[in-house]
Amino acid sequence: MTSTVPALGTRTAEGSALQAVLLDMDGTLVDTEGFWWDVEVEVFAALGHVLDESWRHVVVGGPMTRSAGFLIEATGAAITLPEVSVLLNEGFETRIGQSLPLMPGAARLLAELHEHGIPTALVSASHRRIIDRVLDVLGPHHFGLSIAGDEVSRTKPYPDPYLLAAAGLGVDPARCAVVEDTVTGVTAAEAAGCQVVAVPSIAPIAPAERRTVVSSLEEVDLAFLRGLMTQVR
Repeated sequence: MTSTVPALGTRTAEGSALQAVLLDMDGTLVDTEGFWWDVEVEVFAALGHVLDESWRHVVVGGPMTRSAGFLIEATGAAITLPEVSVLLNEGFETRIGQSLPLMPGAARLLAELHEHGIPTALVSASHRRIIDRVLDVLGPHHFGLSIAGDEVSRTKPYPDPYLLAAAGLGVDPARCAVVEDTVTGVTAAEAAGCQVVAVPSIAPIAPAERRTVVSSLEEVDLAFLRGLMTQVR
């Protein structure tokens, strides 16, 4: 997509400038939602349990405590949440060490935001050990900060991670555009008062107030994100 963005300080209405862009990671910037499910299937298979495909829509978007906790309860597996969390993180790290495909449009969008000096944060329910591995591929210079799921007392779908990211960047959450791929993440961003772009990865997401749904990041550029701010009252 060729960007025809206005100068950085341009406002579409008085006081409506985009202040920051906050991005989810799994399924939004990197094509890894399928990795998590594959690892969950493998880990529980080793414990003697077969996961029902319909559960995939329940666990997508994490956090680990919710997704792994649900699978333990649903299967009756004889394992604790801390134990299975270790196995899942180890399995996921192995997967991303072999391949870490970016979502279409992700590299271009990050480069454009960096070029225009837009404050940007990576906000994920994944643990810090996973985020740091992925940042090596995405380029840590693209982000002013990153928030991990194991660094907040309440992660998505609570608003805490997005409120923390906005505070860390010194911006108003209402002037932030959030890009998310799951209902869990969208719920967190909207609860924080942000404008949301939903790019569904596994489960569908319906349009709503303060929420714009697109089919791919290739539809999203800086001009598009700035345009969301015209919806801020």
